[in-house]
Amino acid sequence: MRILGVDFGEVRVGLALSDETGTLASPLPTLRRRRGKRPPLKAMEEVGREKGVEAVVFGLPLELDGSESEWTKEVRRVGDDLGRRLDVPVHFIDERMTSVEAERRVRGSGLRRSEREKKERIDAEAATLILQRWLDGRAGS
Repeated sequence: MRILGVDFGEVRVGLALSDETGTLASPLPTLRRRRGKRPPLKAMEEVGREKGVEAVVFGLPLELDGSESEWTKEVRRVGDDLGRRLDVPVHFIDERMTSVEAERRVRGSGLRRSEREKKERIDAEAATLILQRWLDGRAGS
């Protein structure tokens, strides 16, 4: 069962994909979006169809106190739209602190500085962390 992980941002959309067993998450290329423009739903849908995903996991940007913001509502809306387009279930998981952890992982990866500093790499790693946490939580249930 392939699952798509999404770290949805205002400028970039990090993506990750599970292996066929739904055990391990790996990064996919990050999508760019223009600030203030519509979300790249068509591009996300194309990735989902190409990879044969059966579910989508979106990182949910909650406030530090756990409450939802206007941005959280936007992410839920985009997630629900993508789920309808792909006709698959959508799950949301708390993404607080994933960007910080993703940046730490990328910086400690041993890549050349020019590669480590690419924001796209950090967004893809954040999507991978989001998806992996969901996969691990599901396995532990």
